[in-house]
Amino acid sequence: MEIKPDSLAWKDAYKLLIGSVLPRPIAFVSTVDTQGNANLAPFSFFTGICADPMLVCFAPMLRGTDGEKKDTLRNIEATKEFVINVVSEDFVEQMNNTAIEYQYGTDEFEAALLTKVASASVKPPRVKESRVHLECELHELLHFGNEPGAGSLVIGKVKVVQVNDDLYENGRIDTDKLNPIGRLAGQNYTKAIAETFTLERKKSSEGLK
Repeated sequence: MEIKPDSLAWKDAYKLLIGSVLPRPIAFVSTVDTQGNANLAPFSFFTGICADPMLVCFAPMLRGTDGEKKDTLRNIEATKEFVINVVSEDFVEQMNNTAIEYQYGTDEFEAALLTKVASASVKPPRVKESRVHLECELHELLHFGNEPGAGSLVIGKVKVVQVNDDLYENGRIDTDKLNPIGRLAGQNYTKAIAETFTLERKKSSEGLK
């Protein structure tokens, strides 16, 4: 089957995309507006870019209901700062409750009963329930289209990484203790540590079958 995305309505192209690129980690992004009001929202178009400088990115789409920018993007454009909070299984329901389209200025921390904790290097607060936080300043912002289905790419430079003490040992984060979750298609999620396997990367092509 050969499908050309340009021939599809954007919602159908979106379903094709999220059904192909998976599982996806979730960037639980906290921001503030110019008056200091907090905002919190999840995004599953999220990944790392490089280690030096440490850059990460996530891609907020325009709202499907009216084609407007999401509150997170508006805040980042205004303040140039944000925090990515890694989502663990034990507060996934609260994370999901922040995805509701609240009125601009609503504090999703309060709406979802999540706890604010001060960041070390940026104004947006961190989510206390999260075990890993990436405090970021805006490095670059790219926009692609201006209609529903379009979106932006937010690239952040990580200024500080906050990690719970019990997760970090010998320079590594314990994945089992972090217990992250990922996004699949539709309303489905996955438990990242439900079933894992080890596959050693070969150092050369000798002996390959």
